[in-house]
Amino acid sequence: MSIHFDRAWVLIEQSRPELAEQEARRGLAESPDDGRGHALLALSLAQQEKLKEATAAIETAIHSTPDEPFPHYIRAIILHDRSRPEEALEAIHEAIRLDPENAYYHALLGQVFLLQRQWSQALAAAEEGLRLDPEHVQAANVRAAALVKLGRRLEAAQALDAALARDPDDANTHANRGWALLHEGKHRQALESFREALRLEPGNEWARHGIVEALKAKNIVYGLMLRYFLWMGTLSGKARWGLILGGYFGARALSSIARSNPPLAPFIAPFLILYLLFVFLTWTAGPLFNLLLRLNRFGRLALSREQIVASNWVGGSLLLAFVCLGLGFVLDNGGLLVASLVFGLLSMPLAGTFDCSRGWPRTVMASYTAVMALTGLGAAALSIWGRALGPEASTETLKGMVGLLVAAFGISFLASPWIANLLMMKRVRE
Repeated sequence: MSIHFDRAWVLIEQSRPELAEQEARRGLAESPDDGRGHALLALSLAQQEKLKEATAAIETAIHSTPDEPFPHYIRAIILHDRSRPEEALEAIHEAIRLDPENAYYHALLGQVFLLQRQWSQALAAAEEGLRLDPEHVQAANVRAAALVKLGRRLEAAQALDAALARDPDDANTHANRGWALLHEGKHRQALESFREALRLEPGNEWARHGIVEALKAKNIVYGLMLRYFLWMGTLSGKARWGLILGGYFGARALSSIARSNPPLAPFIAPFLILYLLFVFLTWTAGPLFNLLLRLNRFGRLALSREQIVASNWVGGSLLLAFVCLGLGFVLDNGGLLVASLVFGLLSMPLAGTFDCSRGWPRTVMASYTAVMALTGLGAAALSIWGRALGPEASTETLKGMVGLLVAAFGISFLASPWIANLLMMKRVRE
């Protein structure tokens, strides 16, 4: 077996895929039929987003050595990273069938189950990996992540502490400890764990995302929202939809009670206002607090370009809403007030657009939001134009067009959270 393959594996673990590719190709030049070499080449190519070449390389690896488990294991890693859990499961099950005593394979099986939100199965796979190798760090991390999602936080903390005792320099363990602390609302301790993870591995995206959330959680409002987001993340898809629908129909029922019983309206109104504010924040809290985080010297460095762009769009939309609102009152212009409402409401589907996966889900949501904006701003523009023409020139036809566009915008806005939620559940197959 070529030493180049060993070097390639080390470089892959160090997140240096370009150099890993070079080493794998050197090894294949010496041993062109080595399945392990083709598998390592595939993984290094996949980490560089060279997906077509990676697919060809892993197919060559499996064809060369169909009874070797390692190429199937690498195929499962690639499919997991490309958000294709069903195919990843098939690949890792084949690797386990060929080598059932390998702890790495069971740990990866647990990771695939985590991707599918199957927490109990992920825990079982991780524990099998730890049975085979009690000091396996990856399996310990998967077990801890599953325990957090299952609400068994004390056990998760104990598992992470044990993993760090065995390997205090593992960046992923520090990052997972940070997320476990965030689930407990301990954002200051979480921040330290994320910083340590980034010190050990500056390119660790899991830790970078965590440090952004921990910094924002210093604000009590976002801290409460984050606890809600993390709790929602532990629920199954059906449970989350049940909660969303329950809140919607509950608000509708309260509104109906208030209309039919006017004496109760003053008591019900605060609950409805809080519910609407909560719904607004569930969509916009992330980009809005990212906007505030950009005022923090360290925080602005932790934000990704995508987070910065999303905060620009949402923050810009709300800024325009306030500008139009102020001008509308100063100039006594109803069209500007309509524009203010449109820009304010657009902040929600704009935030939802960036929550969708890159690819067709985000494109569909962006297109939907653009059509919403055209209808709403069209109504505002016609209203301003009608005012400029004067009451004599403002016809019933013009008023009817404004009313139609306002109605279309209102209906599309009410539908936008449901459409966004559906699109956010779609994973792009790369």
